[in-house]
Amino acid sequence: MRRGRIRSALIVMSVLVVAAACSPAGDGESSLQPGAGDPSAPEAADAGTSEGGASGDAIRIGASLPLTGEFSIPGAKHRDGYQLCVDLINDAGGLLDRPVELLTNDNRSDTEVAVSQHERFINAQNVDLLFGTFSSLLTFPTSTVAEQAGMVYPVASGGALRIWERGYQNLFYFQQEAAETVGESPVNAIVEYQESGVVTEMPQTAAVVYADDFFAAAIAAGLLGHQVEIPGSDEMVDLSPGYLADAGIEAVLDEQWPVDFNGWLQLANTVRNADADALFAATASPDEAIELVRALETVGYQPDVMYMSQGTQSEFVENLGDSANGIMAHAAWHPDAEFEGMLNGEPITNQEFIDTFTEAYDRPPDEDEAIPFAVCQGMEQAVRATGTTDNAELRTWLRERTADDPVRTIMGDFHWDERGLPVDRDVVLTQWQEGELRFVYPIGEFDNVVDMIYPKPEW
Repeated sequence: MRRGRIRSALIVMSVLVVAAACSPAGDGESSLQPGAGDPSAPEAADAGTSEGGASGDAIRIGASLPLTGEFSIPGAKHRDGYQLCVDLINDAGGLLDRPVELLTNDNRSDTEVAVSQHERFINAQNVDLLFGTFSSLLTFPTSTVAEQAGMVYPVASGGALRIWERGYQNLFYFQQEAAETVGESPVNAIVEYQESGVVTEMPQTAAVVYADDFFAAAIAAGLLGHQVEIPGSDEMVDLSPGYLADAGIEAVLDEQWPVDFNGWLQLANTVRNADADALFAATASPDEAIELVRALETVGYQPDVMYMSQGTQSEFVENLGDSANGIMAHAAWHPDAEFEGMLNGEPITNQEFIDTFTEAYDRPPDEDEAIPFAVCQGMEQAVRATGTTDNAELRTWLRERTADDPVRTIMGDFHWDERGLPVDRDVVLTQWQEGELRFVYPIGEFDNVVDMIYPKPEW
């Protein structure tokens, strides 16, 4: 509806100041390889000969992930997505005739720990590659460490615009656009389903509630038309009037909750008293999404439309049961999206990824495993194409990708603009329907897209 206007505003921004990284702190203790946790531990040994027959010095990859703390659910899933991809590379004989070794540290969802771990990956462990962490909050400082070291930083999860408007050259985002544009999809879905007759009456009012978090606040900014300040500069991005106003929906509540929030019933009562037709909730974690839904159910708030930024994870429906029915959440990936990517020089379909992951982990994957798998695919293709792990050459190759010659993943094709944001990619909108996460938007994109349930069933 207005993506061109916002995109133009974002692209013309140019920020030359490189933000300073946070001060180092102690490393986390969890790892998949020896020496990847305690700084006093010995360096991880070379992987040696893999099952596929690769030999010589391992290609070492560092990944600092939130395996405990606020972001532990998606953080642990990111680890598993990365690990499956590395295992498949080694099973096929490694990369450049070398085994691949994944070093994973637990940053405990703490920015200072994440920064410290990245610095040690680069300066002490001399990793060949970095894989991105989870969340905009952690990605903002860790990406600065990578940029200053001249290392490619493929970002699995970190869409807030303030990450991408700093003039960095080594960042590549493996999702769908900046977080500020995510709210366009649920609003457009309501409009298009109203045009098709599924939505019988457009919502007139909306409540927008969101966490004090880079990503959550960025989604709210796009919905509400806020200004976005780019740290380290005097530049502002004006997103007015916002996606809700563009669709003729009045925002009657704009409420942000603080870090370590636990007043869910109070927030739910505030939402109920606003009496909005639609609710747009941007949370920092799946746990927050679950707590908010439980509180809204307790106070008896019944919106016609309910969108949440988190909620595609299996834990969401496992914890909420029938209460999840009718709730929409955006996604970067869906099992019904029939994409085909590349790995080890061979095609791999989305369904093949699902089957392989399910066999390896005894559970089906969700997007928090698919996204890091796609990151690993992209970096494997870059190393294979250039024949090196030299990060300057990898950066050049990734920046040269085009629509006709993209990186190919199970999430679709990727090429990037000058900021490192992907070009021509839309988020997928999903909705829980009778215990199944169904693909409801874009309408007609794939054969398995189903109609949105409207209005949301009552609790």
